[in-house]
Amino acid sequence: MIFQTTRLQVRPLQPDDIAPFHEMQGNLNVMRYTTKRAHSLAEDGEELQRLINRYAEPGNDFWVWAVERKDDGAFVGTCALIVNEDGEHEIGFRFLEKYWGRGYGTEVVNGLVDYALTLPEVQGLVAYVYSANIGSVKVLDRSRLELEREFFNEKENCLDRVYRLRK
Repeated sequence: MIFQTTRLQVRPLQPDDIAPFHEMQGNLNVMRYTTKRAHSLAEDGEELQRLINRYAEPGNDFWVWAVERKDDGAFVGTCALIVNEDGEHEIGFRFLEKYWGRGYGTEVVNGLVDYALTLPEVQGLVAYVYSANIGSVKVLDRSRLELEREFFNEKENCLDRVYRLRK
């Protein structure tokens, strides 16, 4: 286990996570603000294995973990701590649609922030979100990260928000 919160625990992804992982990634409502398309089962199988393989890579700086409920072990989504292309420690999260609106996002983001700040290499955190992604904006607005700015992202052709927390 990586860390836990009141209702959730975060652990490494496993090959047998494929069914709920695909339920999440294969849902256009979930993927609308990331890849802008639902993924196929084959794509998700390859992605899941790639993420699992990264755990063993020396110097890995791209960690994506499973989020599950403590009471029944149900896979509710993923969270991530990565080093982005600007060298920043970036957090992310994604949940199956059937678990939206239950406070899991806020809970896991706060747990992820607490966990990340215990790591000596992490001097701060950043999160990027499409402004139109109201659910994720609400989660980040309730987190310890502070809204730094809103800007037009030319690469993605959208309005983005940047949230930041310094150690």
